[in-house]
Amino acid sequence: MSAVMPSEPAAAGAAMRRTKSVSERLHYLWYLSRRSPLTLVGAAIILLVLIMIIAAPVIAPFNPDKVSLTARLLPPSTAHWFGTDEVGRDLFSRVIYGARASCGAAFMIVLISMSVGVLIGCFSGVVGGRVDTAIMRLMDVVLALPALVLAMALAAALGPSLFNSMLAVAIVRIPAYVRLARGQTLSLREQVFVKASRTFGASPFYILRWHILPNAMSPIIVQATLDLGGVVLIAAALSFIGLGAQPPTSEWGALVSSGRSYMLDQWWYATFPGLAILITAMGCNLVGDGIRDMLDPRLRGR
Repeated sequence: MSAVMPSEPAAAGAAMRRTKSVSERLHYLWYLSRRSPLTLVGAAIILLVLIMIIAAPVIAPFNPDKVSLTARLLPPSTAHWFGTDEVGRDLFSRVIYGARASCGAAFMIVLISMSVGVLIGCFSGVVGGRVDTAIMRLMDVVLALPALVLAMALAAALGPSLFNSMLAVAIVRIPAYVRLARGQTLSLREQVFVKASRTFGASPFYILRWHILPNAMSPIIVQATLDLGGVVLIAAALSFIGLGAQPPTSEWGALVSSGRSYMLDQWWYATFPGLAILITAMGCNLVGDGIRDMLDPRLRGR
C-alpha cells in the first residue's frame, strides 16, 4: 500500500493538468472563432453537410431514384420542398443524397492528392540533387497547364465516370502538394534537431517520419481544407459536361446538367443543386481561412 499511495496524487494531478490543457485549447479556439465569425459560419455549413451525408436515409422524405410520372416537374411545395425532376423524382431527396457523391468524391480526391503529393515532395526535398530537379520540372509542367482543362483532358481519356473524374482531378492537384511539402522539407532539414539526428546516424526515412512530416503538416492541412472547395467545383464541372457521374446517380453537378434544359420554365431543377455546390465550396473556404489564421502565429496578434 505504501508503494501505491504516493502515485495516486500524482495521477490525479496529471488528470487535472490534461483537463486544464484541453479546456485551455477549447477556450483558445472559441476565442479565435469569435474573432472570426465567418469561420463559425463555415463550420456550421460543413457540419450541416456532414449531417446530410451521414443521415441521408433519415432526412430524405423519398427514395431519390423513385420515379413518379404523374408528378413530373412539379414546383417547390410542402410535399416536394425542392420540386421534382422530369421523371417525378423528389429533388430535395436527390440533393441530400447528392452530398454523399459530391462531397465524398471531393474528400477522396483531396486525400489521394495530398498523400501522394506530400510523399513525393518530402522525398524530393530529402534526396535533393538531380532527382529533386527532375521531379520539380515535371511538377512545373503540370502546374503550367490550366487545372480544369487538364482535368477535362484526363477524364475524357479515361472515360466518363465518377471514379475516373476523381482520379483525373487528384492527378491535377498533386503538384501543389509536392511543391508545398518540398518547401517545408527544405526549410526543416536545416534545423538543428534534424542535423543532430543525422549526426547520430538516423536514416532519411526516420528523419522524414519523425522530424519532417510532423512539423510540416500545419500548412498542408490548411491547403487541404482550402482545396476541398475548389475540388467540389471542379468535380461538379466535370459531371456537368458529362465526364463525371452519370445518370441516374444523384450528384450535384449531374443534377445541374440535367436541369439546364428546363432552366427557363422549371428554375428549381438546376437552382437548388447549384446552390448546394456554391454553399459547400464557400463553407470549405471559410473554414480553411479560419484554420490558417489559427495556425499562423503572424495572424494571431491582429
